[in-house]
Amino acid sequence: MRSLKVITSAALVMTVTSAQLAMSQSSPPLEPTEAGKAIFKRANCFGCHKWHGDGGGGYGGAALSLRKTELTRDEIMETVACGRPGTGMPYFARGAYDSSKCYEMSRHDVGDQIPPEGGLYLRGPEIEAVANYVMDNVKGRGEPNYDECTNFFGKTSRVCDSYKKDSPSSGPLQSAEPSK
Repeated sequence: MRSLKVITSAALVMTVTSAQLAMSQSSPPLEPTEAGKAIFKRANCFGCHKWHGDGGGGYGGAALSLRKTELTRDEIMETVACGRPGTGMPYFARGAYDSSKCYEMSRHDVGDQIPPEGGLYLRGPEIEAVANYVMDNVKGRGEPNYDECTNFFGKTSRVCDSYKKDSPSSGPLQSAEPSK
């Protein structure tokens, strides 16, 4: 009887291990840009900065434009981790202002100017992925366009329809005037 339990337990462990191995092999890790974009979405950065990063009014306040920012990659990482004191920009690092200082300040130092807590905590590599995504795909870009929009939402999203006329891939625009 005991050997039957051991064999059954071993078979169960092998089945679970095989399933986990198959799942890990079937979904390859995200490419860095895709990983950063996924975290940008999951952390709801686009709730205030918008999908295109141009900022503007949002339920968190008037977010700054990430397209026009002069922040460096490291400064973006610090801003994501620590938020911005005195503004609606939340912090996403666990222990910000408590176990780790932000902008050389503790929770006591920042007082009532402490930024709001983000809806979730991000780990160092996730914060780095978001900063890389902003640096590589948002900062320094011109006006948002159809290709960027479909890259963010997917080709089937109607959100991007208003950008179609500006897209180089949508072909030449037809003039309303008859040709002479």
